[in-house]
Amino acid sequence: MMRAEWSYLPDDVQLTLSREALKRAVATLAQHAELLAEEMESGALSDRGGPEALRLFAAVVRATQSSGLDAMAPVVGHA
Repeated sequence: MMRAEWSYLPDDVQLTLSREALKRAVATLAQHAELLAEEMESGALSDRGGPEALRLFAAVVRATQSSGLDAMAPVVGHA
């Protein structure tokens, strides 16, 4: 099985793969923030005002996801 080198992939494929990776990273970060907030609320972790901050972080990450990905489009081929 041969590994495709990133630099040999066409720009549109690189962009598609990068966007998908960013979407998954955003989803993972937001999910972890929500889980930490739930753990704090249930008493499993020490609560120092964190649950609401984590939920705010998750909301910001989700809200900026699409605008951040759209901003990448002009730099295709120049990364």
